[in-house]
Amino acid sequence: MTASWRGGIAEVWDAWQAWKTSGKNAGESDCGGRNTPMQAEHLKRGAAAEALAATHLERHGLTILARNVRCRGGEVDLIAEDKGSIVFVEVRLRSSARFGGAAASITNTKQRRIIIAAQTWLNGAGQRHASRACRFDAILLDGLDSARIEWLRGAFDAG
Repeated sequence: MTASWRGGIAEVWDAWQAWKTSGKNAGESDCGGRNTPMQAEHLKRGAAAEALAATHLERHGLTILARNVRCRGGEVDLIAEDKGSIVFVEVRLRSSARFGGAAASITNTKQRRIIIAAQTWLNGAGQRHASRACRFDAILLDGLDSARIEWLRGAFDAG
């Protein structure tokens, strides 16, 4: 790195630090730091939807084994046990049906990512469940209302 580049980076850093501490940035996002109200609200709504879904499944006799299982290629929102079967659950919250609603948002790409995460879990933390039957369900919410939950058993297949 040349001296002129280093000087330019230092200048940008100093300007950012001055902006950050000036107090003039109230209500503005700092690219992922503590002032990201839209991101925080999105995460809160997602967590609330997953909690509603887990409660719904437990009321119907399922046992929640894991939540938010992530791997390099995907994520599973909930993993549950239902009468000896392992159920991988995708929770979808949509506040509007303008783009097809919650069910339409589970694309083929999303399904592949859920399957990758399920396989990773079965080969790792869930290895003792690997010989059990598995299915992929979806819990669809059109708002954070427990009376408006739609449970699609066997929403898609891994094969």
